[in-house]
Amino acid sequence: MLYTAVLFGLISSFHCIGMCGPIAMMLPVDHNNPTKKVLQIMLYHLGRLTAYGMLGLFFGMLGKGLFLAGLQQQLSIAVGILMIVLVVVPEKILANYNNFSKPVYKLISKVKAHLGAQFKRKSPDALFTIGLLNGFLPCGMVYAALFGAIAMQSELLGVAYMVLFGLGTIPMMSAVVLISNFITVPIRNRIQQLIPVFVIVIGALFIMRGMGLDIPYISPNTTSLIVQANPACHN
Repeated sequence: MLYTAVLFGLISSFHCIGMCGPIAMMLPVDHNNPTKKVLQIMLYHLGRLTAYGMLGLFFGMLGKGLFLAGLQQQLSIAVGILMIVLVVVPEKILANYNNFSKPVYKLISKVKAHLGAQFKRKSPDALFTIGLLNGFLPCGMVYAALFGAIAMQSELLGVAYMVLFGLGTIPMMSAVVLISNFITVPIRNRIQQLIPVFVIVIGALFIMRGMGLDIPYISPNTTSLIVQANPACHN
């Protein structure tokens, strides 16, 4: 299922243009030196990938705990359902259940304040820090990718899933910095409309994976998914 991370990143990058595009366009890069500019943009992306990898590590560990508990099939199905719910249920309805997360929003406010301070600097570490902090900002597409990281049921695979997701967003996000206004608003809006459809497809793949339909690479049979805590021994 790692391949879905790259595809998810590619399609999500159109969403990123609207959400994180302004941050990318404000990067304190050297516009007079093309080579240096590209290297500075890569530092920014390295910061984002680091943030995604850290998140993938945490959620991969969570998924591993559920895997060892023998809940991997149910987990895969639940992840698929959550992905679909994330794009089907209107944001206003989801917002009504976010009161419990007010402490998190206070933390996010501090992250944004620190992020703003970094734009006043032009050092390499500032560009890396901007990317790092950007990676921790709230984003529906990142949340959906994290569900995928949980379903990987491994720390390393969780990191890999999120890093691959981040790599998928790099081409479009780099283009935003290098070539401003390279895509028209109508085209971007049409692509935005396709993002929920793509998320639903990814969610359906995770549901199928958990169902154990014995479809190679998509839905392995249940015997390859189940962990037996006390396997029987035969002489």
